Amino acid sequence: MKFKDLTLDLFDAVSAPRPQPTASVSPKPISAPAVPPVPSLSPVLCASSSSQPLSVSEFTRYLKNVLEGSFPGVSIRGEISNLRRQPSGHVYFTLKDAGSQVSAVLFRADAVRTRCNLRDGIQVVASGAVSVYEARGNYQIIVRSVELDGMGRLQEQFERLKRKLADEGLFDPALKRRLPSLPRTVGIVTSGTGAALQDFLRILRRRDWRGRVVVLPVRVQGVEAAGEIAAALSLAGRLGIFDLLVVARGGGSLEDLQPFNEEITARAVRSAVVPVISAVGHEIDFTLSDFAADVRAETPSAAAELISSEFLAWEERLDRAQERLAGNTNRRVENVGQRLRMLALKLDRHSPAHCVEAAWLRLDDLRNRFQSAPRLAANRFRHRLVEVSSRLKALTPEHQIRVFALRLSAQSDHLDGVAQRRLERTGDRLSALEQRLRASGVDATLRRGFALVREDSSGRLLTTANAAIGADTLRIKFCDGELRARKD
Repeated sequence: MKFKDLTLDLFDAVSAPRPQPTASVSPKPISAPAVPPVPSLSPVLCASSSSQPLSVSEFTRYLKNVLEGSFPGVSIRGEISNLRRQPSGHVYFTLKDAGSQVSAVLFRADAVRTRCNLRDGIQVVASGAVSVYEARGNYQIIVRSVELDGMGRLQEQFERLKRKLADEGLFDPALKRRLPSLPRTVGIVTSGTGAALQDFLRILRRRDWRGRVVVLPVRVQGVEAAGEIAAALSLAGRLGIFDLLVVARGGGSLEDLQPFNEEITARAVRSAVVPVISAVGHEIDFTLSDFAADVRAETPSAAAELISSEFLAWEERLDRAQERLAGNTNRRVENVGQRLRMLALKLDRHSPAHCVEAAWLRLDDLRNRFQSAPRLAANRFRHRLVEVSSRLKALTPEHQIRVFALRLSAQSDHLDGVAQRRLERTGDRLSALEQRLRASGVDATLRRGFALVREDSSGRLLTTANAAIGADTLRIKFCDGELRARKD
């Protein structure tokens, strides 16, 4: 498949102008009703201070009437702690904040109607009435309803919508489509000015991916973002130019990622005409678009690696095939050439001229052997006599002494040579080790074109690009000096 170089197109996904993404608006908390003024003590209670005192029960009962009459309904925001579920079905807990706490009870009839899962540590808004428990003189909140507050409410909505769409089969693995191995045109639905788009393109350029990237710019945050994302996916299907779509956004809070947890977004991702990769947030973030998409990528950078991985694999396969083809061709040519040379030699040996020449050579050899036979016999006899004479001389004591002396001298020279060679080999080995140590040193590495990068303020050695993010000034050491670089 033939690819063009990586190109980038910006395509207006919707007709409305694109303002910069705005921060999401947190849900308004449920405010407590205005506290009515506490009524003044009755004349009976005031008069009791100068006449007969009240009993504890009388005083507590009076306070119970005052509090319960003054606070018939109240909503309180706080964190649940000391949650206790009784066998009777009643739920007792404490609502607290940074400065105070109040006891609360949720009776069985109200607890059954509560939709949120109560547990220690969650932030809730409890609505009910104030009550006084006369036996202990403690006041408490009789809770009638409980709602999750802030992020808890969003999480509850997320889980409820997730169950609904899962029951409809929107997340069925059988609906997942395989990604094209070598996509020509990739559409990315994201913010045109966000860091997610830059990370996505940077990975594709670094991996030398060749193809076309078309950006469908949309809001990725705010109340209108979900509609724009769905409109962009629908537009991509109508254009019919894409092999693959990517829905991307950087990390953020649950409120920031809320557009990707909307039902309209999930259904638009599932109904896209081409496979969709969802690359929203960080690795720990999960959105409904992740479940609805054909493939989920942990980050936009991971989506770029997923798209280009098959391209790199095919490129490696083509390189290996080219190398194998060249090697097989060279070996084939060499084998054919060698076979031709062997056939030429064999043909030359069986030619008539070669046979005649071989016969003349054999005839000359036989004639020479016949003429030299008597002389050779005499020489052999003479050599035999010399050999016997030499053996007799070798048996004399004087000759044996000279032989042993020569052998001893040769052994001494041999030992001296062995020692000298071993010293030379040891010296050569030490020299080679010294050269290897010098070649692997920092100075040698710098002379080969490398450089050491340190943070100027702390001198900390930086080995990756991420490590240099927090550094303002860098000190770069080369083989012939140092430079300082300041980040823009």
